[in-house]
Amino acid sequence: MSKLFSPIKIGAQNFENRIVIPPMCQYSATNGLVSDWHLMHYGSLSHSGAGLMILEATSVCPEGRLSPFDLGIWGDEQEQAMASLVSSIRQYSKMPITIQLVHAGRKASMPAPWQEEKHVPVSQGGWQTVAPSAIAFDTNYDTPQELTTEQVKNIVKQFADAAVRADKAGIDFIEIHGAHGYLIHQFLSPLSNHRTDQYGGSLENRMRFVLEIFQAIRAVFPKHKGVGIRISATDWVDDGWNLDESIILAKALDKLGCSYIHVSTGGLDIRQKILVGPNYQVPFAQAIKQQVSMPVIAVGLITEAAQAEAIVLTGQADMVAIGRDMLFNPHWPWFAAKALAAQVTVPPQYYRSAPHGAKALFK
Repeated sequence: MSKLFSPIKIGAQNFENRIVIPPMCQYSATNGLVSDWHLMHYGSLSHSGAGLMILEATSVCPEGRLSPFDLGIWGDEQEQAMASLVSSIRQYSKMPITIQLVHAGRKASMPAPWQEEKHVPVSQGGWQTVAPSAIAFDTNYDTPQELTTEQVKNIVKQFADAAVRADKAGIDFIEIHGAHGYLIHQFLSPLSNHRTDQYGGSLENRMRFVLEIFQAIRAVFPKHKGVGIRISATDWVDDGWNLDESIILAKALDKLGCSYIHVSTGGLDIRQKILVGPNYQVPFAQAIKQQVSMPVIAVGLITEAAQAEAIVLTGQADMVAIGRDMLFNPHWPWFAAKALAAQVTVPPQYYRSAPHGAKALFK
């Protein structure tokens, strides 16, 4: 029996397999609102047969968006639009849905990735960015304003408020975005955090922001619904955030009852030097898994069924996230199930598409 297609339980939620659709930004919203594009996109992915779908980075406030075209969940209008999306998906799919909550910090107010990489000014719909310290990501990005201690605490509250709205919209899980150089990661890394208050300096202080966010969300989000996190396990830069610190953070979150940890890397500093290849981030997930009890999701150039199977079968991670390959082939789990002689859940309208000799593929 395929390990990849075996069930897993996280908290009170059952997942029928270990394939995760990770957050993949679509840059197709106006004022943070779900659009018809999102309905088409996520509607298709909800029929992929994956065990879990994580919606793209969704900002907790307008200034926290990566771009002016990102999803948000900071007000009634955004909440209602998200609820409509979830309701539409629920008509035809039982796939659990997670929302990734984010504040982009100094990497906010940028254009869509297919446009010129240059900060979007206020005159063109952008905004002043904020960060732990007034250090720009690079010359194409805005120089952020350093957050006051009071502003930091307000952002913690914005994460909690967004979690309440996500619950009301029908979301099953929350993933806190603490990776890829966005605001939480900016607080964690000494390369971007030069503060001298309780949120800077020592590792304990640099971890304070994310731990406060987790606890604030956990306090208001229903107990039967999970709260996980995505982190960058290393900056790939000397003297930056590293695996040893990630393990300490993971242990602290595990102790607080974190539901899972989704392990990526990089995104904080343009000096990063990453050796990219199949499974290049899996060793980081494996190292963290050896230190925590919560489930671990691995990601990073995992493209083949046998490759994903091996990761979970050998205990390197509990689940695998298939990102770009899922965009390229939204039926990736169907092909993986066929290759591994497993079964995958699809709508009955698709039963007749099973290849000749593989009629038991669908359920």
